[in-house]
Amino acid sequence: MNEQVSSRLWTMRLSFGLLVLVILFLHLLPLQTGGGGLIWPDFVLCFALAWSVRRPEFVPAILLAAMFLLSDLLLQRPPGLWAVLALIACEQMKGQSRALRDAPVATEFVSVGIWIVGVGIAYQIILAIMLVDGTPMIPALIQIVVTVLAYPLVVAITHGIMGVRKAAPNELGGKGFGS
Repeated sequence: MNEQVSSRLWTMRLSFGLLVLVILFLHLLPLQTGGGGLIWPDFVLCFALAWSVRRPEFVPAILLAAMFLLSDLLLQRPPGLWAVLALIACEQMKGQSRALRDAPVATEFVSVGIWIVGVGIAYQIILAIMLVDGTPMIPALIQIVVTVLAYPLVVAITHGIMGVRKAAPNELGGKGFGS
């Protein structure tokens, strides 16, 4: 039985890594060859937050850090800044996952939305303080809003298609995480 749980744990961790790689691959495809295209949500952050709330054991900090750093490098952002901010948000949501397990879905959306807004604004402020050229403020704010609005869709995909659901009370281990 314990071997089956361990196998599922590593399968889901591998699945998360592959999911992030697919998202990054699709993001890097030259689908918008003209200027002024659509502003897409940060799906990597959305899925990381959704998995952090639902099953924190599936996304350990080292995996999240590696995936966020990889996305920084591939998307040509300053290496590590977005990764650190996103990792802080995910780890905080992991800490709240037990309380959010029994809370209404709207509470989860508000909590995650606050973190998405906080990470996005902190990223822009730090870039401005360090005098690093980043995304102009209006498109950055639009991406923050679009990311918050995309979170319910990501939760539906995570829950319905991928089967990553919140742990039931009898599934929780000593740390409050699913076993």
